[in-house]
Amino acid sequence: MASPSETVPRRVLVTGRDGFTGRYVAEELERAGYEVCGLNAHGRRVDLLDAAAVQAAVAGIRPWAVIHLAAIAFVAHGDVDSLYRTNIVGTRHLLAALAELPAAPSIVVLASSANVYGQAAGQTDKLDESVPAAPANDYAVSKLAMEYMARTWSDRLPLVFTRPFNYTGVGQDERFLIPKIVAHFRRGEGIIELGNLDVWREFMDVRTVAWTYRRLLETCGEGDTFNICTGNSHSLREVVAMMEDIAGHAIEVRVNPAFVRANEVQCLVGDPARLQRRIGPFSQRVLRETLHWMYGA
Repeated sequence: MASPSETVPRRVLVTGRDGFTGRYVAEELERAGYEVCGLNAHGRRVDLLDAAAVQAAVAGIRPWAVIHLAAIAFVAHGDVDSLYRTNIVGTRHLLAALAELPAAPSIVVLASSANVYGQAAGQTDKLDESVPAAPANDYAVSKLAMEYMARTWSDRLPLVFTRPFNYTGVGQDERFLIPKIVAHFRRGEGIIELGNLDVWREFMDVRTVAWTYRRLLETCGEGDTFNICTGNSHSLREVVAMMEDIAGHAIEVRVNPAFVRANEVQCLVGDPARLQRRIGPFSQRVLRETLHWMYGA
């Protein structure tokens, strides 16, 4: 493996830069003095499924570090074939292109998902990285398969895997639960249809997640897989109650059976201990603060 010092200093390739998470990660890195590049060529976004285009773009960028966020991230995405192709084959094309560089990046961070724990959730209070994966849907399977595929490149590339738990913020698509709830209150609607209200999730602030990705580039430590989480969770009932308090009005919640997922994981809460040993303690924005931010945006 070539020396990372031969790459362009502090140039970070962020795939999915124009996406919800990517925009915040890029802003965080730029504030810290990094040069941030998306996966683009000739002013156009490169399709991860186009292996030749990916190789050409990566060769032109020559990144010092990589944060791979580009993926289909919606659990209920309807096109299962596209989900698997993008999340697995697209990632393989990126890794192959990085391995061809004359100087390898100093670190390649690959975003997986806490959904890989699936039905293991609930067997312990907080899930740490040693809990065996038990994916319960195609999205989770695609992410776990991506991890296994990527590990075949670990002798050529310095890989770090992240398993983010749920997070939210301004700009997240309203297909996701928290933006949907906030938007209903902002519009003053009297009724909202949701799925199972008695599920417990972490809801980190995307700005904290972006800071975490930056710190992963800047620190060294044991372990190559890290939960991105806080260890704190809230039920959807609590989220609705918080929004009623913030907005100053109540809303009628109707449970729509179509929104109740098969194999629903009731509680998904992570253990941040390994992450904090790597990057140090981080300031946690409480969910109410994040909801205020989103409601006022």
